[in-house]
Amino acid sequence: MTVIRRPRPRPGPGGHRSWPLCRQCSGVALDMGSARTRAWIAGRGLILDVPTVTFPGAGAVYPIQRGTIVDAPGTARMLERLLGHRLPRLTRPLVVVTAPVLDGFAYRTQARTAVEVLRPRSVLTVPSARAVALAAGADLSRPLLVLDIGAHLTEVVLLVDGAVFDARRTALGTGDLGDGATPAAIGEAVADMVTSMLRQDRTSLTVDALGRGTLLAGGGALRPEITRHLTGRLHAPLRTVPAPHTAAVRGAAKLLEAAHSHPSTTAADDAPPGPRPY
Repeated sequence: MTVIRRPRPRPGPGGHRSWPLCRQCSGVALDMGSARTRAWIAGRGLILDVPTVTFPGAGAVYPIQRGTIVDAPGTARMLERLLGHRLPRLTRPLVVVTAPVLDGFAYRTQARTAVEVLRPRSVLTVPSARAVALAAGADLSRPLLVLDIGAHLTEVVLLVDGAVFDARRTALGTGDLGDGATPAAIGEAVADMVTSMLRQDRTSLTVDALGRGTLLAGGGALRPEITRHLTGRLHAPLRTVPAPHTAAVRGAAKLLEAAHSHPSTTAADDAPPGPRPY
């Protein structure tokens, strides 16, 4: 009888096998917005797309509001409730969290505090706009304008060589429709932000990115009445990311996969848990 032995997958540069073959590792990509929280778990894919809400008592509390974590303990309780039972008990996950570009430092600080409930071995943060670009497979060697229209926050971000070069935001989104806001108002706000970027940019980067086509993501990209107004006001092409409402978490998952085997994020089994700067 001939026995055929299949070659075992070789470990990556950091001594790790690719997911889900790496039994000793776990990883989570998180996109926590004011309306929805989405989580991607290594080897399992997108497993959560739920309202961002916690229940400390009799009523519901919304711990993230318009791109700001206003209740870090409440966010931690939410993560424990949603993910605590989904992660292997004896491993510490590598966690990648998306963050708004503006007010990002405060958000990252609070997010790192909240994800401590997951006992991470390392925490990386990525600007939401860069995560969107990664999900779209965009060419980051050229200037790129990313427009992310969420439920209660809209950001316009100019990426140059993959890094944030300029950004604008407005506390307005699809969740405000019907409460005094209109699709035209969102389109007008976006046009004003882009105009402001053009006026203050002493280079041709914003013009080049606008002519190349703005990358559109977020739940607003699924609203034809919004995209119609945007096209009319920007007078420039729009390129909608596939499944735009989950683009940020999918981009974070790509970063998670890339970071999985990187030596800088590989912690020894006896290393103390805790966040690390990114």
